[in-house]
Formats: sequence, structure tokens, C-alpha cells
Amino acid sequence: MTVLVCGSLAFDTIMVFGDRFRDHILPEQIHILNVAFLVPDMRREYGGCAGNIAYNLKLLGGDPRIMATVGDDAGPYLERLDALGLRLDHVQRVAGTFTAQAFITTDLDDNQITAFHPGAMSHSHLNRVADAGAVGLAIVAPDGRDGMLEHCRDLAAAGIPFVFDPGQGLPMFSGEELLACLRMATYCAVNDYEARMLCDKTGLELPAIARMVDGLIVTRGGEGSEVHRDGECISIPCVEAEAIVDPTGCGDAYRGGLLFGIANGMPLDRAARLAAVMGSIKIAHRGGQNHVPTRDDIAARYSASFGESPW
Repeated sequence: MTVLVCGSLAFDTIMVFGDRFRDHILPEQIHILNVAFLVPDMRREYGGCAGNIAYNLKLLGGDPRIMATVGDDAGPYLERLDALGLRLDHVQRVAGTFTAQAFITTDLDDNQITAFHPGAMSHSHLNRVADAGAVGLAIVAPDGRDGMLEHCRDLAAAGIPFVFDPGQGLPMFSGEELLACLRMATYCAVNDYEARMLCDKTGLELPAIARMVDGLIVTRGGEGSEVHRDGECISIPCVEAEAIVDPTGCGDAYRGGLLFGIANGMPLDRAARLAAVMGSIKIAHRGGQNHVPTRDDIAARYSASFGESPW
């Protein structure tokens, strides 16, 4: 089954400051802040929710189709996606823009200062779901605000089941807009912080939100995740990782596993277990797309964790 992955493609530039911000920022001078940090350690990662989700779905043997907007500087990313066998039919270049990108500086205490430039992501509404052809499942992941709303409406109008994944874009929407998206969606996936924000903005508690969709999935980091369905809450344990290296992209890896499970007819709780395995594999690697397990590796990790084969 082809899965349409609507969301962002982005570059993440990650820099490490070999000291502590607190020793270089004077609280009494914060009103005239003017600081510079020497960052000899820097790397550039391929990211964005759509890119990360599609990458993980492809690792599992799925058929993802990315729908995203990029800028004039996207050449290296597009070449990478093509080399990975990920289709570019619905990745649209917006002339005169940069691809979305985050500039992240981390200190020795793992505090972060981040600047995010949305760039071409703000033009995601230029893509049309109708142009994607025959797809059986979709996800609306964080992207430009107008694009997310339009993709939800278009998927619902086309009768395509989809996961609504507002993620870090959640603050952009009003309570009424979130409720409208939930009414159109088949599933909703959020982390525990986003779940609380979703409740605050909509005025509903989680059980009421869960009744609006076929399944509500709430991830809780090291505490595992929850699947809310048919008035029941099923706890999914966290899968032990080989190492805790970098949580960046773990939520996207989880969603790749979740989509693969749903697309292949797994019960939602079983799909969430596969999703937990993908998150545990990702967290042992830096960046969102540097883990390279085989399907056999994934199956072995699943079997060791849950005592059964995933397929």
C-alpha cells in the first residue's frame, strides 16, 4: 500500500559549544544580550518530519510517497532521497526560497539554543493531495499551517484514511481548527506534552478526543506509549535501546513503524509495538536518518522484546 507522507523536508545544522551557556550569559545584562559561541564541532543532518518518517517506512519495506516543498538549496537532499529509492514526484521546489532548516547550538549540559527558518515549508499549500494518485493511507505531519489544514480537508474529501500528527506545529492552530482536523482524521498521534496542549486548546479530555478518531496514540518517551481505542487504553512498553545517543527523530521513527503496521493490517496496538522498536533503534544513532537496520534486524529486535514475530 502506498502511504502519502505530507510534511517537511529540512536541514538540521547542529553545533556543539564546548562550555556552558550559563557561564557566558550574564542575567543582569540580558536586556542587552550580545553573545557569540565558538562551535568547532558542527554537523549537518537531513531531517524534517516527512523525510524522517518516509526514511523509516522505507527501511521496513513500505512504499512512502513524500509530499513536501523545498527551496533552491535542496539539491543534496533530493539526490539523497533519490539514491534511497524515495520518490520525488510530489516534492515541489519553490524558487527564491531556502529549504526549511534548524540551527541548533548545544552546550555541555545539553541545553539548546535553536533558530528555525521555515522557508519553503510555508508554501506547502501549493501541493495538492489529488495529484498524488492512488494512495491507501496518509499522514499529515508538521508542515506549513495552511498546507496542513488543506491536506486534512483534501484527504477527508478523497476518503483516504490518515493520521493527524500536529507535533510542534500544534501552537499554530486554534481549538476549533484542531477539532475540525480531528473530525476528519482516522488516527491522531501526539507526544505527552502535545496531548496536554491538545486538551487545553480543544477543552476536551483525552478520552473524549480518542472517541473522535479510530485510534489516539500518545508517546511518552522512556515510559513507552499508549493506544487509546474503543474506550480502552493499551500501554505499550518502551523497547530497550542499545544506547541513548540522540532523541532527534525518534518520534518520526515511531510514526514510520506505526504507518507500516496500519498499512499492512496490523491491530493498532501491534503497530505501536513495531513503532516502539523503530524508535529504540533510532535513538542509538545521531540524526534522524543515520540508522540502517535491515528488516531482519528489526524483526529480531521485535521478537526479543515481545516474544513474537512482527510479520
